[in-house]
Amino acid sequence: MTQASNAQQVARIGIVTVSDRASVGAYEDISGPAIKDTLSDYLTSPWEPVHRVIADEQALIEATLIELADQEDCRLIVTTGGTGPAKRDVKPEATEAVCDRMMPGFGELMRMESLKYVPTAILSRQTAGLRHQTLIINLPGKPKAIRQCLDAVFPAVPYCIDLMDGPYLECDEAVIKPFRPKK
Repeated sequence: MTQASNAQQVARIGIVTVSDRASVGAYEDISGPAIKDTLSDYLTSPWEPVHRVIADEQALIEATLIELADQEDCRLIVTTGGTGPAKRDVKPEATEAVCDRMMPGFGELMRMESLKYVPTAILSRQTAGLRHQTLIINLPGKPKAIRQCLDAVFPAVPYCIDLMDGPYLECDEAVIKPFRPKK
C-alpha cells in the first residue's frame, strides 16, 4: 500500500484495561477512557477504538491481544494495568507470549519518564512488542501515568506503524509531534 492509500484507512486501535475489579464492575474503568482521551488529543486522522475490560488472567490477556491483532485488525493495541510486581500482574508475560519480537526501548523510555515523578517507577514492568503487523504497548494503570508515558513514546508510534504498512497516523503537532524521517 502507498502512504496515500494508508492515509485513507480508518485506524482500529485496541484499548485493553486489565483489572480484576473493573472487569466485574466493582469499580469504574477510568484507565481505558484515559487512553482513548489521550489518543483523541493526539490523532487527527480517522481512528476507531476497540475497547476491552478484562481480568488479570494470563490466558485471557493473551486471547484478547490475539483477537484484537488477528481478528479485529488493530494495528496498535494499548493496554493499561497489570505491569507491577504483584503476583496477579501478568500482562508483560502475556504480551511477550503473543509477540514475535519485543521492543524493549518503549519500556525503558516509559520507566525513565515515570521516574521523574515517582521513585516506584522502577517497579514497573512496562513493555512493548510486535505481533505480526501490530504494535502492542503496555502502560501503567493510573490515568496521569498513562498520559506521561504515552507523551514519551508516542512520537515513535506512527513511524513504527508506517514500517509495518499500517494506516497512516496523522497527529495534531501542537499536541504531539511524531517523528518520521525526511524523504
